[in-house]
Amino acid sequence: MLRPGKPINILSAEDVSKFYRIEDREIVVLRTVSLAVAKGEFLAVEGRSGSGKTTLLSLLSGLDKPSSGRIIVDGRNITDVEENALAPFRNAIFGFVFQSFHLIPALTALENVMFPAEIKRDPQAENRAKSLLKRVGLSHRYFNYPHQLSGGELQRVAICRAVINHPKIIFADEPTGNLDSENGRIILDLLLEFHREEHTTLIMATHNREISALADRIIRLKDGDINGDQRGITIHAVR
Repeated sequence: MLRPGKPINILSAEDVSKFYRIEDREIVVLRTVSLAVAKGEFLAVEGRSGSGKTTLLSLLSGLDKPSSGRIIVDGRNITDVEENALAPFRNAIFGFVFQSFHLIPALTALENVMFPAEIKRDPQAENRAKSLLKRVGLSHRYFNYPHQLSGGELQRVAICRAVINHPKIIFADEPTGNLDSENGRIILDLLLEFHREEHTTLIMATHNREISALADRIIRLKDGDINGDQRGITIHAVR
């Protein structure tokens, strides 16, 4: 949720494109996208499947490299940073929630949540992980493995993992896409709670208009371009 006063950008993309070459063909996924995201903002990235939503989130979070343009995060140009330096930066500043959960099958729920904090050598990793799992109603699932959990439980574990390091930005890629409506509401409510309480910037890809209507601002992607309302490339809220 944006606070009153002039917004401070925490992330920006400048003329970012992503394309692939297959023999003589060039396949464009994103085309010269520019946008700025304010600190504490809830930004919804809307679009149909194949519009470029996941690619945009991957580029903004440093999980992938743009073909051209640059990404600035918290004042740092991450575009050409080598992976061995970028990985700890991502772990410290970002949290990730994916549609397909992406938990580590060989780790328990507790170990999955602890994992990002253990990478940072946080001595409170276990205590914080237990506290987070208890908060989302999973204290009875500490020692269960992913295959023993329901879809809603898997996504609650993923949210706990995403927030354990107090990230500045949470990227959520269709976080309710594999869930029924009841579990989808629970997951959305949890993400919004953490967003509000810790003033975390939330960037969520969705094709669900009811979800994007809750955001401070919406950008719409179509065929790799920001489409429609040009408010999508400003730092001001729609509402």
